[in-house]
Amino acid sequence: MSAAQSAAPRFPTFGLSPWSIVVPFLALAAILIGKPGGIVMTAAVAAALGGAVMAAVYHAEVIAHRVGEPFGTLILAFAVTVIETSLIVSIMLSEGHGAQSLARDTVIAAVMITINGIVGVCLLLGGGRHHEQGYTQSGVNHGLAILATLSVLTLVLPNYTTSSAGPFYTDNQLIFIAFDALILYGVFVVAQTIWHRDHFLYPDKDEAPHETVPTAKAIAAAAMLPLALIAVVLLAKALSPSIEAGVAAMGAPPAMVGIIIAALVLAPESLAALSAARANRVQTSLNLAIGSALATIGLTIPAVAIAAMAMGLDLELGLSAKSTVLLGLTLLVATMTLSTGRTTMVQGMVHLVIFASYLFTTLVP
Repeated sequence: MSAAQSAAPRFPTFGLSPWSIVVPFLALAAILIGKPGGIVMTAAVAAALGGAVMAAVYHAEVIAHRVGEPFGTLILAFAVTVIETSLIVSIMLSEGHGAQSLARDTVIAAVMITINGIVGVCLLLGGGRHHEQGYTQSGVNHGLAILATLSVLTLVLPNYTTSSAGPFYTDNQLIFIAFDALILYGVFVVAQTIWHRDHFLYPDKDEAPHETVPTAKAIAAAAMLPLALIAVVLLAKALSPSIEAGVAAMGAPPAMVGIIIAALVLAPESLAALSAARANRVQTSLNLAIGSALATIGLTIPAVAIAAMAMGLDLELGLSAKSTVLLGLTLLVATMTLSTGRTTMVQGMVHLVIFASYLFTTLVP
């Protein structure tokens, strides 16, 4: 046996990079630290969070190459959103009535991050490297139509119903809207994977060589991905007190906490989307961004609705007038910028300006 062979890792990796197996377990071990106190411990937990994010992206890309598109992006979006929903519900359970607007703040933050932040950076980065990038317009149109419907029904309509005062739904209304959200998201998933799968593929760019990924490697990645995502969410929750303290010290509104936590949880999808854009696979980037926004509403709203009714909590869903305007602008611009089948840096810059305006007006309302 050579020296190189004897120095090789002795634990089975199934073809995965050893760091991608070790890092999630180290991140989960970091959770045992509890709520980080002091700069050093906070930095250690933040580093563990960053490692877990990178591991999640790595395992998601392995799975995506194995199963092909659009299943790969759907798996990552669904997994992240399920765990994100669990995080929101757990915070609601721990904070009681003080968390009545948490779901709304998180959902609008996720929509703005995905549709303006992720899409904007991907189009800007992809346009800068490849000049123009192509995608299948029909699939994007399907996603945007459902996103507009879900956004208005869940975040805007509560301000205009009369059965309950203020930006709230009654229990019956909440059950109806939650059911609508599940139905529309379910229809989108079936259309993306069965009925109209070709609408979510770009023939010249999305034929990744997923057959070359061995079955054992794909199974190992599928087992490690949930561990990495769980570590991301739990570490984000552990960092939330430090984030809240920092936001309070800045004098920023509480909604900023929801934005930061949403950004942390969406980091795996963000990095995966950027990687696809750099590789001239903007279809994958758009599938991730729009699919993540839809999953956030379609899964989060029904889950928090059940939790709120079980806790007797009035769930505040209606957006302020300022946020409603920005949401409307986002949906209008996305419809226009993603209606040609080709992307440029100009479109990316427009989305990033809207995203920057959302962040700035959150800090300076």
